[in-house]
Amino acid sequence: MLSSYYTVKGYGEHEINVQKSRFIAYVERAETEQAAQDFIQSIKKKHHDANHNCSAYLIGENDQIQKANDDGEPSGTAGVPILEVLKKRKLKNTVVVITRYFGGIKLGAGGLIRAYGTSTSEGLDATGIVERKLMNIVAFRVNYSLLGKFENEIRNSEYPLKTINYLDDVEFQVNVPVNERDTLIDWITDLSSGNAHISDTSETEYLEQEV
Repeated sequence: MLSSYYTVKGYGEHEINVQKSRFIAYVERAETEQAAQDFIQSIKKKHHDANHNCSAYLIGENDQIQKANDDGEPSGTAGVPILEVLKKRKLKNTVVVITRYFGGIKLGAGGLIRAYGTSTSEGLDATGIVERKLMNIVAFRVNYSLLGKFENEIRNSEYPLKTINYLDDVEFQVNVPVNERDTLIDWITDLSSGNAHISDTSETEYLEQEV
C-alpha cells in the first residue's frame, strides 16, 4: 500500500465556454475500472444529445490502468489532454468526463487540446484535491487521572485523535503515519512516565486531508 497519494475529493462538475462551445467537466473518484466506466456511461446517458462526451481515467497504485477516449473528436485532441492533466496533477483513482456542446466555431487541434486541458484543470480545482495518508492506529490505556492531560496533549499534537473509549481505564486511539509509530510510542511512554499500556496493533487506514 502506498504511504500517501493524491486523488479527488469526490464528485464535482464545472462548465467553461470556449468560442461558443460549452465544455462541462464531470469529475469523480473511482477505485476500479468498472466504477470509472459506469461513471462515464452515466454522463453519456445524461448528455446523450451532446456532440462529444470525452473521457480519461487513471486507476491503481501504480497507474496500472490508463484509458483515454476522444469520443469522435480528432484523435489525440480530447482524451489524451484530459489524461495528461491527471498525470501532471499526480492523481490516482480518478475519472473525468468532458461533455462538449459545439458552438459553431471550429477550434482546430491546438484549440481543442487547450480547451479540454483547461476544462479538466478547472474541473479538478472546483472538485478539490485530497492527500490520502496511510496511518497506523495506535491504542493505549492510562488511568483516569491522566485523562485531561493526555486528551489535551494529543489534541494539540500533530497526531489525529481517532476516539476515546471509557473503559476500566481510559483508552485512546490515535492515528500516526506508519513511519512515525515508534516516535509516537516513545512520546506516550515519556508522557505517562511509563504507565501507559500500549496495544501492539498493525491496523492501518487512510486519512484524507485537503490540499
